[in-house]
Amino acid sequence: MLYQRSSQLFADAEKVIPGGVNSPVRAFKGVGGTPIFVKEAKGAYLFDEDNNKLIDYINSWGPMILGHAFEPVVNAVIEKAKKGTSFGMPTELETEIASLAVSMVPNIDKIRFVNSGTEACMSAIRLARGYTKKDKIIKFSGCYHGHSDSFLIAAGSGLSTFGIPNSPGVTQGTAKDTLLANYNDVENVKALFEANKNEIAAIIIEPVAGNMGCIPPKEGFLNSLRQICDENNALLIFDEVMTGFRLSKGGAQELYNIKADIVCFGKVIGGGLPVGAFAARNEIMNYLAPIGPVYQAGTLSGNPLAMAAGKAMLEALNNDAEIFNRLEEKTAYLEKGIRKVLNDNQIDFTINRVGSMISVHFDKNPVFDFNSAKNGDNETFKKFFHGLLKEGVYIAPSAYETWFITDALTYEDLDFTINAINKVAKEL
Repeated sequence: MLYQRSSQLFADAEKVIPGGVNSPVRAFKGVGGTPIFVKEAKGAYLFDEDNNKLIDYINSWGPMILGHAFEPVVNAVIEKAKKGTSFGMPTELETEIASLAVSMVPNIDKIRFVNSGTEACMSAIRLARGYTKKDKIIKFSGCYHGHSDSFLIAAGSGLSTFGIPNSPGVTQGTAKDTLLANYNDVENVKALFEANKNEIAAIIIEPVAGNMGCIPPKEGFLNSLRQICDENNALLIFDEVMTGFRLSKGGAQELYNIKADIVCFGKVIGGGLPVGAFAARNEIMNYLAPIGPVYQAGTLSGNPLAMAAGKAMLEALNNDAEIFNRLEEKTAYLEKGIRKVLNDNQIDFTINRVGSMISVHFDKNPVFDFNSAKNGDNETFKKFFHGLLKEGVYIAPSAYETWFITDALTYEDLDFTINAINKVAKEL
């Protein structure tokens, strides 16, 4: 495949946009080469500026669970746009999508819409601190909760050592209130609570990690976090920006039967438009302004186009009794095919999957946290990525990102993908 126009567009973009991209993961830094510029998309396919057709396994990093240009979402946005694109005032539509989301997700009474997953997680942390009147939080190495200062923290040494900023611009003052734990390591979390008695407001976690590849929680891990929070008067925050409305109607809370105190949403809840949200029980959400002391605001939050897209998406998922079964079956079919191909070609690998989230790690050992994810053979992944791209299959340009499966994929698409992987594997 040729990418001459994409290369030229990237060169043009670099002159006026830092790094030529508006989000670093798009820059192909992890795999080398030039980013692909998309012209349009439909269903399971991307069409780039060089008129190449690609089977898409990113799906806008998750929200296109029913495929690109899903007709009910497109029609909802068009009809709403005819009546005005933004008001900065309340609309009935905001209440309608809020009511629908609350009805689908367990253990939440109220929800507030924002404009991104980053904003949702940032606001959830502020709310947790205001509600508990404590300052410190625990996050997990390898979990990404957006680029808010509190989350851009690297590990220190020792169980009680404060985090240090791993991005310039994040102050030591902010970093000192963020404690870093190892994913799937209960004892590490317990030690942090022991070393910071009565100081920890919340644990925030991706219940299924998606930013170090797909990494499921070990059996009992989430239950243990729930118990630890209860014992220490801390809140448990699920960052379900990826998993919400994707792993089930009620997200990871429903899938694992775990009650979080605050839940953050993004991706699917916006139907492909920039939307985030955070939700909780009444007693927590009532701490938010204008009825409570914790301030959070957004001039364009609840934008009518975004709310129309999100409502159409949630209605489609809520009214389709088989959608999550179909996604599970398609992703399991893909996993089985990839396993056979890589085994037949004697390539060391591990596959992690939960529902319609899946990742391939080029390491024969289990991948259960960020350290084990980093053991993968990145040089092999780069060849794998570019080999698939050449065959017309687009996966995330990073060894540390999950793939997202869409219901728009046919079994013919999955077979094409498996055959493409077989061709690439013979060259690895």
